[in-house]
Amino acid sequence: MEQKRNKSPRETMLITDVIGKMIDYFQNDVRRINHALKVYGFALILSRDINASEETKQVIFLTALLHDIGIKEAERKYQSAGGRYQEIEGPSIARTILSQCPVSLDIIDRVCFIIGNHHSYSMVDGIDFQIVIEADFLVNFFEDSMNHDAIRNISKKLFKTQTGKKILKTMYFSDEPGDLQQQ
Repeated sequence: MEQKRNKSPRETMLITDVIGKMIDYFQNDVRRINHALKVYGFALILSRDINASEETKQVIFLTALLHDIGIKEAERKYQSAGGRYQEIEGPSIARTILSQCPVSLDIIDRVCFIIGNHHSYSMVDGIDFQIVIEADFLVNFFEDSMNHDAIRNISKKLFKTQTGKKILKTMYFSDEPGDLQQQ
């Protein structure tokens, strides 16, 4: 297990700066602001036990905060919050936000790739993308009032990390026999 370390003041400033920019962008859309913060919180937990570079973790955290950033523009342009429209509109908005921050172009490109595909589950190509998907679903299961059968079906198809499966079981299936971690 890797040594845990505290975030540097620079890393903390970057995250708080992006949180502030995300809040400024969404303005009074409290539901979407809270959604992004909850996904970020789960992403922190899910990434805690992975053996990944600091750059990969930065991608996870920034993507979690900005994954739905295209929803406002999707609603304006297409009168829909549909996932495909979020994928179309989100990357350019995220790029604008992140280009105002001390973030490398490689990280910005990766964040924008994930945002541009975060409803296209066959595109998951790395642990960073996987964690964002799982964190988003952990929040969406509750926010969308999904029933246990829907949660179970989605989790069987999409949950891959042991921590994600454990949280899922604890939150939604702790009173049922069986072990989702074995799926």
